[in-house]
Amino acid sequence: MIKINLLPFRAERKKENIRKQVSIFLLSVFFFLAAAIYFYMDLSRKSSRLEKTKQEKKKELASYKKTDEELRRIQKILSETRAKLKVIQRLELNKTGPVRLLDEIAEAVPREKLWLKSLSENKGVLTLEGSAMDNDTVARFMTNLEKAKYISAVDLKSTKLATLSDVKLNVSDFVLTCKIYSFKEKTETTTKKKKKRRK
Repeated sequence: MIKINLLPFRAERKKENIRKQVSIFLLSVFFFLAAAIYFYMDLSRKSSRLEKTKQEKKKELASYKKTDEELRRIQKILSETRAKLKVIQRLELNKTGPVRLLDEIAEAVPREKLWLKSLSENKGVLTLEGSAMDNDTVARFMTNLEKAKYISAVDLKSTKLATLSDVKLNVSDFVLTCKIYSFKEKTETTTKKKKKRRK
């Protein structure tokens, strides 16, 4: 009977298995390290990109802040300009208003049939005194005044028959009153001021 010593073969096989396991372990460690390095580098690149984007957004935000400040400055200038324009328009209206008023009165006078003797104004009420060829002419004058833009509430106070001795002509002397635009504006301004004070 032949006896074979298998101990060296088993020892060699055991060593081979150990070498394989060590090799697998080392390869696993290598791949793990390689994967870790790859992910680290990828995260580092992403982080640097995000940081760069962050810096760009900060710069963009800073430029927007400057634009916002510029817009606010322009809006302030615009509001101040609008306020100045309103004042100028009001002054222009007050300046040209009396001229327009007199022009409307002149336009309302029936030609060669009515003459104005005097005009007086008190607290927005205009009093007109004059003479007309007849009462119909006075009525036409009042109708014309009521159509005027800057005149309202025309009221006949008195009318009486008179004679012009120089030309021997009978005329109707009249006195009438009406409200004018300036009184309306002052009243509206005063009312607004009172409302603001109450608030």
